[in-house]
Amino acid sequence: MDDDFPPPPSISHPGIVALDITDKFASAVKTLPPGQIVKDGHFTLFESVSALEIMDPKMDSGCIEEGESLDEEYDTARDLLPEEVLGIIDQLLCLEMAWHLGYPLSQTILTSVYVESFLRDPDAPLSSMTFVRGSAPQAKQPKFLFVLRAYCAGMLRACHCVNEIVKDELYYEVCRYAIYLGLPSTPAPKLIVLQEEDFVTNTYDRNFLSHIDLAEVTALLQATRADLRELSNDVPKDLALALDLRLELRVAFLRAMELYPLRRSNPDSLKMPWIQMKALMKHFKKQHELAKSVPEAFSTKMQRRLASTMPPRPIVQLSFDDTHTHFEQMFQDGKDAMDVLKYVDPQSLLHFVSTFQARDPQPLVFIRTMTQGLLFKDMIVLGHHSLRRILDDDLAIVVLPNARQLDPANDTIEVPTDPRHQLAAQMESFRQRAAECYLDLFRIFCQNRCRVRRTLCHSIQQWDHLQADVEEIDGLLQVCLDEKSLTTALGNIGHSLPLSSWAYLYKLRQMEWIVQLGFELDVYQPDELAGMYWYLNYLAKTRAQHGDRIKTFVLRDFTAAQESASWSQTKERNYTRSIAYIRVTMLDAACTWEFADGLCCLYTVLQRLGLVKTPSRPYSNDELRYEIRMKPFVNIGLPQLPSFDDFTKATAQPETSIAELLKYAENAVGGAKKGYEALSRMNDLQTFSVGCNDRWLANIKGCQKSAIYAGIAITALQKAIETEGEDAADLKLKVELPQPGKGYHDWWIVPKLTPTTES
Repeated sequence: MDDDFPPPPSISHPGIVALDITDKFASAVKTLPPGQIVKDGHFTLFESVSALEIMDPKMDSGCIEEGESLDEEYDTARDLLPEEVLGIIDQLLCLEMAWHLGYPLSQTILTSVYVESFLRDPDAPLSSMTFVRGSAPQAKQPKFLFVLRAYCAGMLRACHCVNEIVKDELYYEVCRYAIYLGLPSTPAPKLIVLQEEDFVTNTYDRNFLSHIDLAEVTALLQATRADLRELSNDVPKDLALALDLRLELRVAFLRAMELYPLRRSNPDSLKMPWIQMKALMKHFKKQHELAKSVPEAFSTKMQRRLASTMPPRPIVQLSFDDTHTHFEQMFQDGKDAMDVLKYVDPQSLLHFVSTFQARDPQPLVFIRTMTQGLLFKDMIVLGHHSLRRILDDDLAIVVLPNARQLDPANDTIEVPTDPRHQLAAQMESFRQRAAECYLDLFRIFCQNRCRVRRTLCHSIQQWDHLQADVEEIDGLLQVCLDEKSLTTALGNIGHSLPLSSWAYLYKLRQMEWIVQLGFELDVYQPDELAGMYWYLNYLAKTRAQHGDRIKTFVLRDFTAAQESASWSQTKERNYTRSIAYIRVTMLDAACTWEFADGLCCLYTVLQRLGLVKTPSRPYSNDELRYEIRMKPFVNIGLPQLPSFDDFTKATAQPETSIAELLKYAENAVGGAKKGYEALSRMNDLQTFSVGCNDRWLANIKGCQKSAIYAGIAITALQKAIETEGEDAADLKLKVELPQPGKGYHDWWIVPKLTPTTES
């Protein structure tokens, strides 16, 4: 045999005859043409992959080193010091948070030898679930093991509750995958692991005490706390307090899970367990110094017992400081999420959900799915309201204050020829058509930021279809109401079309969010910023114009209603609320369009001067990149997508000089700054941000600061050009773009111009 091949294995066993087929196999392979594959029809893909995995330590969970035991040899019946119990509990806290962050249970909680031992008999009553095999009385068991037993019971029951809450709502499983930056042939291609989504609900066929009532687990925890106090002479005071507070944390968490379904209760009462848990966490960081780690109590060998086809994975090691920070934030988010139940109006509710999800750091998936449950569990909005009421409230604010279409009395009319009966029938048809799109909008904002943008790209298609569908309903309502076309000094405006106008306004808002999230998520390259800000300006201007059209019809109805005999303070209040909403919407749209227009002009100038360069793209061109960026909008009927030529001309503005562009940018950014100042002076009722005004105001303040610094950048560039001319080399300026999350607002990428030193 050739020396390059290793010697054949030594096989000696009765009945086995070993033959060396290396030469025959090599000769047979040479007869095959390139690309041909020989495969046994009974040898499946699963078997072939399994053959590759066998005896590979990275892939085969059964592969062990010489002399190593297949099972974990750690003895769960061993005596533990109090500080060791504290160390194991704190490590379990770290693993629990790692699970919340998106890692599977197989790499987190289920790597604990104690947890695996505790779940040995999945359907057993809680009283017989212990770490020690057999039914030895507690007096004969290790002295402090009862504390760890109670803690594990509380943790596992809480994890079951979390898992069920997540599974009941819209969420996305984790899908981690890797990409290489560079070619495999390069000396060191960079490997990046991307996590597609948030959470893994797979329990690997483990029963996390789902058959045991919450009250029974809570009683065990309270009894354990009492027993721990009786051991005050055997445990140092600070250690006993640390263990007691961790048991109290588990009690509070279970209490929060018990109260969660009670959405009809006072939201402030639902907050109490979350407030308690955050207060407890303040003590944990200092107490952790008392803990003694027991690393041998956690092992990847536990993965061999799980119902999983996944190869072995390392234990996720999260530091206690990071764990403490994440838990504190989770408890704060859980407390704040309860405020969603304080319903005032649909627009405030939408602002609450969108600003809550946009917090930095973003709430964990458990909190976001819990918010979904508070919103829409069992199709009852916020535990009290029907979807019809929320939808009608929204219509009344946006387009139909005091409208006959929304009068509940219409439902009592049974005569088919009566216009009121026809109004009720057409409005019910509209509600059935619009309900899913409307609910999905709230659900979308309970996802992570990447998923929000991606889902909005699908949502606008549905809203576009909705707008087209309800135009027919609008036509039928015109007949029922005998509505006349509106004519003003500007000409014939036409009919109000309130339902399709409402759908169009929501569609425009979502289109703007898609573009703005593109800036936040660093989707666009620096040389694309001018074009995308121009398109944002185009969308915002369209929204402002549409808001003006809605305002015209609302004012017409307002004037007519004032002259009627049925005029009342309630009607006046409803009209005032609608006009206030339209005003703040138009002001917000105007700020967006002015600021986007100013940044578009600024980046156009920077590109002309060569301060923002277009990278070499041998496999791409501007038109292809335009098609990619506009792909979400290409099938939208209105507003019409500009052609590539129109987009390029509007962005580059070749007929406008640099000085004119900078002057226009200065005025536009200044106008946006004044608009944001006006918004920041409004109260929560005026801005429809009741319950989330602090977050809404912080968002406006961030936009205002961005506008101020954009003005500074424009002024600096103007002065440099006046002094040095329009030659980029003479300007001696360098453009720095803020990293994602490092600017004053993620939607406004304001360049920083800094002087360069002489070479």
